[in-house]
Formats: sequence, C-alpha cells, structure tokens
Amino acid sequence: MKKLISCLALAGLSILPGYASADVNVYTYRQASLIKPVFDAFTAETGIDVNTIFAKKGLVERLRREGRNSPADLLVTTDSGPLNEAVTAGLTQSVESDVLNAAIQPQFRDPAGHWFGVSSRARIIVASKDRIAPGLVTSYEDLASPALKGKVCTRSGKHTYMIALTASIIAHSGEQAAGDWLAGVKNNLARKPQGNDRAQVKAIKEGECDVAVINSYYMGQMLANEEQIEWANSVNVIFPNQGDRGTHMNISGVSLTAAAPNKEQAIKLLEFMAGEQAQEIYAEQNYEFPVNAKVPVSDLVASWGQFTADKLPQIEIAAHRATAARLADQVGYDQ
Repeated sequence: MKKLISCLALAGLSILPGYASADVNVYTYRQASLIKPVFDAFTAETGIDVNTIFAKKGLVERLRREGRNSPADLLVTTDSGPLNEAVTAGLTQSVESDVLNAAIQPQFRDPAGHWFGVSSRARIIVASKDRIAPGLVTSYEDLASPALKGKVCTRSGKHTYMIALTASIIAHSGEQAAGDWLAGVKNNLARKPQGNDRAQVKAIKEGECDVAVINSYYMGQMLANEEQIEWANSVNVIFPNQGDRGTHMNISGVSLTAAAPNKEQAIKLLEFMAGEQAQEIYAEQNYEFPVNAKVPVSDLVASWGQFTADKLPQIEIAAHRATAARLADQVGYDQ
C-alpha cells in the first residue's frame, strides 16, 4: 500500500484512508521530514507500510474522541509532555520488550512501558560570538543573572520545551527556586517570548538579543541550510551546568495506543526505531543524540565537544510539568 505522509492542521485532519491489516498507522507531532527516513528504512526491511498523519496539536484529543475505534497504532511526539498526557488519559498500553529495554537508556523510557524515547536532544544555550564574552554564561541559572538584562530571547514560557526545562529545575531545586529563576529570566528578556528555536538564533544574528536557549539539533539543521547557516555561525554553543547536574535533555518519543489495531506490527516498528539503523538516521540526518548508547553522534555534533548530560529520568520531569506551566502563568512570562 502506498505510504501516506499528510501534513495537515488539526482542523483538516480526516480519518486515515483505507489501510491494509499489515500496515502501521501513526499519529505524529513530529514533522514528516524528521521521521520519514526511519519509516522508509523500516518498510524496506520488513515490507510493512507506515501510514502517518501529522498535526502540530490535538492528536491526543483525537485519540480520546476516537476511543477504541481509533485506527492509530502509535503516537509519536516531540517531547515527554504529550506522552504523559496520553498515558494519564488511558490512551496508551504497556509494551514489554527486552529489545526496547536493552536498547534505550533507562532515563529515556517509562518504567511501566507506556512510552519510549527514540531520540534525545540537549537543551543548549547559544550566545553571540561578538557580544557575549566566553564564560559569562555557563548555566541555565545564568539566564536570570542581572548581567543579561535585556539580552535574552526565548520561546513562549508555555511551550512544551520551556515547560520541560522549568520542570527539570523544579525537580532539582524546588518550586520556589524555579519560580524565582523563571521570573529572573523574564526580567532579562529582550522581547516578548515568540517564535521557534531557529527564530531565537536569527534574533541573535540580527542583534535583537544576545543569548537564547534552543534544542541542539536545530544548530545542525541550520548549519546544513544555506539560508540559515549565517544565523548558526553567529553564535557559540554552550552546554549548560557542566559543573553540577549537567545539561537538560528532552526526547522525541513513542507510545503504543490503547486501541492499536495492528499491535504486532506496531511493536516491530517501535523496536526498529530503537535499533542501530534507525538511531544512526536520527544521529546523521537529524543531528539528534541516539537513545541507544551503542550508536555514536554525528561528526558535526561531536565537533561541539563532549558534555555531561543531566541523567534526570524523563518520568520525573513529566511529574512537574503542570507546576511548571502554572509558574509561567504566575510570573506572567509571556506578557
């Protein structure tokens, strides 16, 4: 069956077209370009087609509406937040797999088997090469330093990546410290929070701000983009908190849906995504960090230097997400 890659907004989503029983049907928050190479490799190896529907939001709600009649086998997300939301809503089922447990580092999977990280990303700080002296910014806490007044730009405080970072600070330092930090970062903002991670780097290149926090793989993608390479070349890459807990990591992840009509095939795909072939694709084409420790990072990512990653389990970060979102509202971060 011909594979379907559908990049539709939620309002335009329609039920998946007719599919064969041997297919795997995927609802994904990850853009098709980032996962299609993995799915194509899976199909080439197994003969099992992968049908996908992409949306920026609303897929968990869609699964809830469809209930046990949902055609979706897997839910792919860009962060642990939607995975946790789906688990809490009873929309996933546990997978017991020695293959997954052996391949994926423990901090990147749910101990109960309801979700699995398939790639990881460092939440790095980028700083202007021209305007920020080396050593001025070395930690997330530095983003709240008075020395950076009017120099910081970020996404919305309610974006899933920002919520995850705040949640990690809650886990390490407590709610009060995280709230104080978030208020300090807000006080240092050069502009109202806006845009995606690439937009923050562009803002540094254009002089709107001097420091930003982004996912590491965007640096690789910008360096490979003729129009954006100048943005990336205008900043230094900083892996924060190397003197203590290490750099915050987030994941793209996958859950097996509760209704999964093609469970056996879906688990095969999930195990393939954690295997060395797929992990090499994530590393070489997406510039992400493999969750499989046997697979090295790309040469470009390796050129940024070795670093200590925060080993905090994603399940602990997810537990503080609601509090992190509340703190963003409490300090009026986006106002």
